Amino acid sequence: MISFRELTEDKGGKNLHLEHLEDEIINYGVDGGRAALNFLRSLRDMLAGASRSSVNMTVKWDGAPAIFAGIDPSDDKFFVAKKSVFNVNPKLYKTEAEIDDDLSGTLNSKFKIALQEFSKLGIKGVLQGDLMFTDDVEKTNIDGEGFYTFQPNTIVYAVPVDSKLGSIINKSKIGIVWHTTYTGAALEDMKASFGVNISGLRNPSSVWMDDATYKDTAGNSTFTSTETEKVTAILSDVGKTFQRINGPKLRKFIALQESMTGAIAGASLKTYNNSKVRAGEKIKQPNQHAKGYEKWVEISIQKQIDKVKSPAGKKKYENIQKEYMREVRKYTGMLVQVITFQNLLVDAKMVIVKKLNSVKGLTDTFIKTANGFKVTNPEGYVAIDRVSGGAVKLVDRMEFSFNNFTAIKAWDK
Repeated sequence: MISFRELTEDKGGKNLHLEHLEDEIINYGVDGGRAALNFLRSLRDMLAGASRSSVNMTVKWDGAPAIFAGIDPSDDKFFVAKKSVFNVNPKLYKTEAEIDDDLSGTLNSKFKIALQEFSKLGIKGVLQGDLMFTDDVEKTNIDGEGFYTFQPNTIVYAVPVDSKLGSIINKSKIGIVWHTTYTGAALEDMKASFGVNISGLRNPSSVWMDDATYKDTAGNSTFTSTETEKVTAILSDVGKTFQRINGPKLRKFIALQESMTGAIAGASLKTYNNSKVRAGEKIKQPNQHAKGYEKWVEISIQKQIDKVKSPAGKKKYENIQKEYMREVRKYTGMLVQVITFQNLLVDAKMVIVKKLNSVKGLTDTFIKTANGFKVTNPEGYVAIDRVSGGAVKLVDRMEFSFNNFTAIKAWDK
């Protein structure tokens, strides 16, 4: 059986991209679907207070940019870096001069502060985190109360001025939430482990940092018996639907999807599904959605036909369009079951996300609109399998997508 680690990391074992739980069946077929179902069962057990659960939970912070910091094993020098840290020719910033050679503007300033401040922490190995603020913390009045606010991306994080955390942030030059640890004898061989133990790091007053662990000090996130029964009933339906999916046919469909590259990459099912998310349209009718995918493939390849100028080029893509339309139609019936399975996974996921959202976090979260501040939930959560170390993200895609399109972003100020 495929492991969670294989499901959630790139081929080099780096934490560069997390997948949505419901997409795993499209990514990895029957094994991905089974893993997603087992993940939700473990989350149900965790929230129901069962000790047998093998899942940890972290909060997904809406920080930017992603930043890496640690020791380069090749020379034992401290560095900070962007995601290019694991490239064949990595860009590591060990001096301010190297930052000046590669970065400008706000990024230049932020990475210089990161280099100076994170070098004080005593990091062993390499850590990855989301940068939350440097010198861009503002004092803001929201509904008559004073807050320190910072907005690294879409979500505005707010901490009361008169709180202990507010006092810490006011004194800090930089803020970060660490979420991934890397170990290995060389950068190119390092493997990711979700989670960071920050207890062994130094804690200078100029740095505010936290790990991403989901914290429920009041115990409010435990499911009631009614909530447990609700999720269990949905998961029962998920299991029944999963049994109806034709595994060999799904493998062939995934192979067809993987052939959609280059000019026709936009014809994939995941792109089609994401178009619905961006439009704020919940997929309610699996039959209709599966038929709609046929049309999506036709339209996507037609865009390429219309772009090409030469008759030979048009003929080439017209033939590709006919071939893909013929192939995609073979899988429409099977896709109805896959989409039904995904919808049920989302239903169970949202019961869990709603419960997690009911617990107040370290900060208040808002989005900035033309009419002022609007309360929003955190970006989402990351569920980590304690045995394999792999993870998937649990996000209310409709809410976060809507916020991405309607909120005033940090760079819109």
